Amino acid sequence: MFRLFKFGFVWVVGLLVACAPSVPEGPSRVEKVLANGLKVIVQPDHRAPVVVSQLWYKVGGSYEPDGFTGISHVLEHMMFKGTDVLKPGEFSRIIAAQGGRENAFTSRDYTAYYQRLEKSRLPISFRLEADRMRNLKITSDEFAKEIKVVMEERRLRTEDKPESLVYERFMRTAYGKSAYGQPVIGWMEDLESMDVGDLQVWYEKWYAPNNATLVVVGDVQPGEVFELAEQYFGKYQPSASPKLKQQFTPQQQTRRVSISAPAKVPYLIIGFHVPSVASLSTGPQWEPYALDVLANVLGGGDSSRFSRKLVRGSQIAVQTGVGYDWAARLQTLLMLDANPTPGHSLDEIEQAMLAEISLLKTELVSPQELARIKTQVVASDVYERDSVFYQAMKIGQLETVGLDADLVEAYIERVSAVTAEQVRQVAKKYLVPEAMTVARLNPLPIESKGAVRRPGGRDDTNH
Repeated sequence: MFRLFKFGFVWVVGLLVACAPSVPEGPSRVEKVLANGLKVIVQPDHRAPVVVSQLWYKVGGSYEPDGFTGISHVLEHMMFKGTDVLKPGEFSRIIAAQGGRENAFTSRDYTAYYQRLEKSRLPISFRLEADRMRNLKITSDEFAKEIKVVMEERRLRTEDKPESLVYERFMRTAYGKSAYGQPVIGWMEDLESMDVGDLQVWYEKWYAPNNATLVVVGDVQPGEVFELAEQYFGKYQPSASPKLKQQFTPQQQTRRVSISAPAKVPYLIIGFHVPSVASLSTGPQWEPYALDVLANVLGGGDSSRFSRKLVRGSQIAVQTGVGYDWAARLQTLLMLDANPTPGHSLDEIEQAMLAEISLLKTELVSPQELARIKTQVVASDVYERDSVFYQAMKIGQLETVGLDADLVEAYIERVSAVTAEQVRQVAKKYLVPEAMTVARLNPLPIESKGAVRRPGGRDDTNH
């Protein structure tokens, strides 16, 4: 089930001080760019004899042109299908035999591959990852099998899940044909028309050392990591940097889409176009951090306004959520979602949510509420840093979208500096009707077991 909310816990200052784990200490993060353009970032963390290695490529769903949606995600699947020296699946078997874990993920802005191993096994990770950076073997037989897996993944995760289907239509309505309007998993018609040659071209275009960042966090010495990176990755030549032409057309009026599909409960998504840190080329640089605080005022845990007023207070909502990705590569959305309780309508939910937004435009957040939200944000950040995996995740994400990894530390300072007046200013500036998109799920009766139905719902869109 699709959910937007970011924080599941609320921490008071006393609990934070008493229970929060210590932030990793030791040598600071160290960076080096190899001659072929590969950026290597090492952050030592000597608390346990483990290491996480993540290789991030600057390519994802938002890089894909019309007709080729989903190709980045399909390529991610194919990266486990063998090279000139490895058989299909052998990469994963080797890592497992070393007691490690590995996987990959594709998003709108990047594709990343990772391994978590005992520290002495890092050379094995580098050897395998470097091999498939340039020597992937994309065969027709393996592609034919894997594309069916991705198609079934789309059916199960999107087409057979009404709320996911609504989210997909919502994004398409909010962004139109711009980069973030298409699903990372791809449109089914594009998956059906994709061939092995398309995949080979995409691989050769984007998978190169100068289009990647290698992030290593754990019980390591930076100098030794750089030597290993040079040994395994340094032999590959850089590729010509692809030109990416993308633009965002500002929205001029409220957009609405309504989906009718078999479902148990109605569902609502509301989104407003807002800047991310990377997309804010002009204007006050504090705005994304104020938007992050605003998102937490509305939906940051059980004591947030939506939870307190709409779920436990008026009880018109079963659940509510708020999402905002301040680290997105392009202009992004501040999104709200909710399911109404029986006897209450989507109209009531929408009006109640917009009323809370209107309140933010006219009344300042109290000092007590602002302090609580900031404490909550700090707590979440501190607990994420307790994981070597998430330390690497933050560094890799920031670097790949064009931001400096120093923002990992600066984030807390900038959120802590946000004022109540700044929260009001971003609410008045960005949470406006002309920047708003609304998507609704209107439930249809669920057919009895044994019946087969895959229509994808009925779509009545009104721009």
